[in-house]
Amino acid sequence: MNKIGNDAKNLLGQPLDLPCGVRLKNRLVKSAMSDSLGDGAGNPTEVQVRLYERWAEGGAALSLIGEVQTNPHYPEKPGNLVLAPDADLTALKALARRGSANGSNIWPQLGHAGALAHGPISDPKGPSPLDVEGLRCDGMSLEDIHGLPQTYAQAASLAHKAGFGGVQIHAGHGFLFSQFLSPLFNHRTDAYGGTVQRRFRVIGEVIDAVRQAVGPAFPIGIKINSTDKLEGGLTTDEALQIVQLLDETSVDLIDISGGTYFPGAASSSEGTSSSDPYFIDFAMQAKQITSIPIMLTGGFETRDQATKVLSDGSADAISLARAMVLNASLANTWLSDAGGDPEFPTFDAPPRGGVTAWYSMRLTALGEDREEQFVLSPADALEAYDTRDAQRCETWRNRFS
Repeated sequence: MNKIGNDAKNLLGQPLDLPCGVRLKNRLVKSAMSDSLGDGAGNPTEVQVRLYERWAEGGAALSLIGEVQTNPHYPEKPGNLVLAPDADLTALKALARRGSANGSNIWPQLGHAGALAHGPISDPKGPSPLDVEGLRCDGMSLEDIHGLPQTYAQAASLAHKAGFGGVQIHAGHGFLFSQFLSPLFNHRTDAYGGTVQRRFRVIGEVIDAVRQAVGPAFPIGIKINSTDKLEGGLTTDEALQIVQLLDETSVDLIDISGGTYFPGAASSSEGTSSSDPYFIDFAMQAKQITSIPIMLTGGFETRDQATKVLSDGSADAISLARAMVLNASLANTWLSDAGGDPEFPTFDAPPRGGVTAWYSMRLTALGEDREEQFVLSPADALEAYDTRDAQRCETWRNRFS
């Protein structure tokens, strides 16, 4: 093996010790994605269980289940899981057990879509009322806000009971806690709006409640935006203040990302391909002001990119989404002598949302062990994705109305 391959293998294969005492076996993580593979009633399916089992078999140190809802009334999509008291615990235990094969960890990403809740199955509600093109929502009452810590604590307790290795709190990408942090969404004049410290307050309360519920040895991660990438949204300077506030909490892993699903906003990932990882400069700055491990999400396509970020000290772990959709065993590949990078597809004039839908539908193919037969175009994938969502909306309404 040449020196470059050996250095990469050593860096990527180094275990990561979290403050709570849990050890991740290497530095490669499957990022949270909205896989949309729940049954429409908030429970896991066999296809979803198999998908996470494949990433565990493929060598990932940790897989994050994206958009697991703490409240069924504000979901991101009707394919989300819901960690509610009457959830299917048997199915959740199967997902936790098979997703933690091969020494891997699997954590649900605890979320609440807030103003971006899926309209056909919710009445969206965010920190403040909004009525702009493509987005309308009511504002949360103080009673609504005060109920959030207990809701998240209850969901985290259920995750613990089901056998998951930890949880991640979603405070990025324009969903509820990202909305609280962003002055574009949060116009409150009470204790939960105004300064960065006040906009962060509910998140700090949720972290404290979750920690009290799960104990000191259970990992709690959080995903935050480095920027909203919107005029008037969260700035980089404000995001660094949030990192400083997180440093005073019991969080075990800070996941750095950016962007928002605000209607009409440019997604960090939507496009035909990328060239470099996102948000490296911010992660490097964050590393200087916190002792909590930093994970970087977005835009990683090659082993060299991942190795460079670790060797530069810009981050402690690398979180991969689309790369691990193209190769479910990418962690094992990058930890092998030879390495090898996934071949990213390019698309000619895909419809808006088509590329994201293509990767989402490929997740289904992975869970069915038939990715070799996956031949959808972005337009066809978008149609299939929307059709499936529409069908699941009816199931969701029957289950949670």
